[in-house]
Amino acid sequence: MRLVYYGSGAFGLPTLERLAVEHDVVLVVTQPDRPAGRHRQLRPTPVARFAERRGFETIKPQDLGDPQVVDRVGAVEASALVVIAYGRKLGPGLLRDVFAINLHGSLLPKYRGAAPINWAVINQERETGLSVITVTDRIDAGDVLARRVTRIDPMETAGELHDRLAAMGPDPVLETLEAHASGEVPSTPQDERLATSAPMLAKSDGTVRFDQPAAAVRARIHGLTPWPGCTVRLGDLRLRLDRVDVGDHQTPQAAPGEVLPDRTIACAPGSVRPLAVQPAGGRLMSFDAYCRGHAVADGARFEPL
Repeated sequence: MRLVYYGSGAFGLPTLERLAVEHDVVLVVTQPDRPAGRHRQLRPTPVARFAERRGFETIKPQDLGDPQVVDRVGAVEASALVVIAYGRKLGPGLLRDVFAINLHGSLLPKYRGAAPINWAVINQERETGLSVITVTDRIDAGDVLARRVTRIDPMETAGELHDRLAAMGPDPVLETLEAHASGEVPSTPQDERLATSAPMLAKSDGTVRFDQPAAAVRARIHGLTPWPGCTVRLGDLRLRLDRVDVGDHQTPQAAPGEVLPDRTIACAPGSVRPLAVQPAGGRLMSFDAYCRGHAVADGARFEPL
């Protein structure tokens, strides 16, 4: 099949790679280069870097509604459009008379939006998965054409789950394209009563309160890892919590955030044990290593930013 691929983030790269082997990717549409890093240098999207290395014809339109962009996409006479982590809405001019599908990182209709993987971890979901849906004029609201389901390990970070789901993406997308070619695509409308949102996370979301159960604290920390990260205050210092486990303490007398004698952090109830942390401007290390280099007294308090 002749395909146009819309994508920006790394989530779709395993699928794009498979599509390039089994079909003809005639055009890649990605977002424009953006300033990033300390020096604000322009950087291409992960999809742009991949596409340019592979020699795919690539465009980076500022305005998807520009008639020249619509004509450019239409001129390739694609059999289908595949949209994965593109970050923009496709207008009716691009969707007219073409089969268009989107791969989304949740079991729709749950977690519509930009950060479904993070929120599934933060909300302590036991399972999540992938949905292949039709592209419509409403974000993530199309009919479900294929699904994959997987369990979430409580010790899994959002970054790890992202990579696992990304690796699962090619099969349901390819199966959907094959079903479309045969004229037999199973389609299930989403139940709007079950729809929930997964809004984009901001840097300001990157912290945690300890006045909640230990499992919820762990889930938030892991759901914020690796981005925007979970940063807390320890006295005058800032420390990023990268991974924690639930401790054994019920902490009936300890204040939330208090460092206990066994170097766990009191929650309400329970406690969490920091496993991997990163001081401001420093490298990722074990919490034991951090404590050997810093005086962390019993009764010191971890507090949200």
